[in-house]
Amino acid sequence: MSDTLTDPHKLFDAWLAEAVASEPNDPTAMTVATVSDDGQPSARMVLMKGHDARGFVFYTNQESRKAAELASGGRAALLFHWKTLRRQIRIEGPMSIVSAEEADAYFASRARDSQLGAWASDQSRPLDRRETFEARFEEAQARFADAPVPRPPHWGGYRVAPERIEFWQDRAHRLHERRLFTREAEGWSEGLLYP
Repeated sequence: MSDTLTDPHKLFDAWLAEAVASEPNDPTAMTVATVSDDGQPSARMVLMKGHDARGFVFYTNQESRKAAELASGGRAALLFHWKTLRRQIRIEGPMSIVSAEEADAYFASRARDSQLGAWASDQSRPLDRRETFEARFEEAQARFADAPVPRPPHWGGYRVAPERIEFWQDRAHRLHERRLFTREAEGWSEGLLYP
């Protein structure tokens, strides 16, 4: 049973497998929270595209607001919320950029329209009207009409290396269970938090 696992990565894998089996949409969706240089918090949903003992990976435009905040702060918080399972997982830690090889491999696996969209979008920047974006998308289609779409130089991945992982499980009468794993030099320590 997953509740008895004491390795947070194995417990995450078990909970994710249950979410994949039961969540109707995007079980890998997670909130990424960052902070700007002036202390303004910001949160948005992204899709986790990989995880292992090194951390949790997502991809984005590296000229976006989230990328600027990750670059300045070097840290992020992640939140998975699986409503049908009445569970959530909170993750906090430092961020690093994935290798070009990892980013290339993931980009190559994306749907062609998603690849073209990465070329067409100035993510997070003001857009005068939808037609401008659609025209840029059509330009990207024409540019790469007879060729594979390469990864744009401004597009890549981020890995959040967990220092804290909290597993929250709903319980009756708001007597929830919260298990906190904290990274230590030799591995992980585990404790409980009051609900």
